[in-house]
Amino acid sequence: MQVLDEVAIPYPTAIDLFESFSEGMHSLYLHAFLLTADHDQAEECLVWAIRECVEGPGVFMESTRLCIRKAVLKRAIELVAPVPERIDDVSLTSLNASTTPIESNAFAAILSLTPFRRFVFVMSILEGQSDYECAVFLRCSRRDVRIARLLALKRELSSDAQGEETLQV
Repeated sequence: MQVLDEVAIPYPTAIDLFESFSEGMHSLYLHAFLLTADHDQAEECLVWAIRECVEGPGVFMESTRLCIRKAVLKRAIELVAPVPERIDDVSLTSLNASTTPIESNAFAAILSLTPFRRFVFVMSILEGQSDYECAVFLRCSRRDVRIARLLALKRELSSDAQGEETLQV
């Protein structure tokens, strides 16, 4: 606790952080796994995130989960190092081209994305971060984020359509 202008500001203790972590462990692990697409790296992200939040600068009690999620994201970016595709590799015609069928499992569809597209999909679609936030974390342009999201959504929608066709047969 710190007193600022006669008002107590609650900072979490290590125990508070661990309780917050254990309450949301499944969600945090899934977040890390969808980012890294690797079980060992996902576990490393979680361990690193807890350590970062415990040893790092104080955060307010209400934002401990956010601190852990951002630390997971930072570590996943360090481990995977996702980079946007070069503009030569992504032409506008590829946005209109048909995609290859992939498994109807939503997790498999996300994990099959290129690392950069997967990060953008998880951050912007699943986590609701803005293009600006994604671009800052991924150190790229907002245009790169928009293109990657469009390609990821196209692939994801193609996956959903493929799954529906399978169910109808």
